[in-house]
Amino acid sequence: MTSPTPTRPRLFSGMQPTQDSLHIGNYLGALVNWVSMQEEFEAIYSVVDLHSLTVDVDPGVLRTRTRATAAQYIAAGVDPAKSAIFVQSHVAEHAELTWVLSCITGFGEAGRMTQFKDKSSKRGSEGTNVGLFTYPILMAADILLYDAARVPVGEDQRQHLELSRNLAQRFNGRYGETFVVPEPHILQATAKIQDLQEPTAKMSKTSPAGSIDLLADPKQTAKRIRSAVTDLEREIRYDEAEKPGISNLLSIYSALDGRTIAQLETDYEGKGYGDLKKDLAEVVVGVLGPIRERAMQLLDDPAELDRILADGAERVRPIASATLARVYDRVGLLAPS
Repeated sequence: MTSPTPTRPRLFSGMQPTQDSLHIGNYLGALVNWVSMQEEFEAIYSVVDLHSLTVDVDPGVLRTRTRATAAQYIAAGVDPAKSAIFVQSHVAEHAELTWVLSCITGFGEAGRMTQFKDKSSKRGSEGTNVGLFTYPILMAADILLYDAARVPVGEDQRQHLELSRNLAQRFNGRYGETFVVPEPHILQATAKIQDLQEPTAKMSKTSPAGSIDLLADPKQTAKRIRSAVTDLEREIRYDEAEKPGISNLLSIYSALDGRTIAQLETDYEGKGYGDLKKDLAEVVVGVLGPIRERAMQLLDDPAELDRILADGAERVRPIASATLARVYDRVGLLAPS
């Protein structure tokens, strides 16, 4: 039993609903690419809520964040008519395939995952759960379940994709050709977005003070940009080592405005940091404003949003079901009568 061959290469990606809002780094680093890729690929985009359970979260908050994340996908331009948008937990095959893949994953192999080592070292043994340990295996199941030929990845996800490839090849070698071995789809180079308050660190959903959130009130967005850390000089130039704050602002400006950083340096020659921040705030609010407005419209009509997500799950479930049936048959599990 095999899944139908897609007419275009199939692609899978997703984000966790770990905060109340996505930020501009998510927008420029992922969503902009997702929108363009849906024209070239059979795109499947998920809100990967099961991954969020590796940390304590209030159930009501998780549900709210799950809808908000999906709404921001759509508001940013992911079209439900072109791409399947769904919630991971609505397709039970994700969890079922994870168990099978866990049984062919070495303990040491899982323990070497960089993110597990980093997060477990911060949480300590008592705060580290088995879900965090098997997190990369669930990620592999997400990808392999849909015969995804391509997976958009940044540098921080390369190791997890490599595990997915290894597990697919291992399973195929042991049980016969079953999985498509996914290839990385290297995301088009976009701005490297750093934290506004700690510009040597990547912008993160866990550091709200330094984040430009998609759903934030425009006044708050402008205030955060005006409060961004810079340096004691006045010259507006790109220098990551000596001027990380200004370099970060120039990167964001260039990514949204279209002018190169060199052009911006020329345009702001002789001007001050206040001028740069004021203009950048207007550009950011101008780009994010329509996204925020559309997302809020979707969140004001949860029944319609839930309908879109249910439709997405219905579209991908036959693919997931066929893959899992193929896997179960290969490993020798008795098929239900």
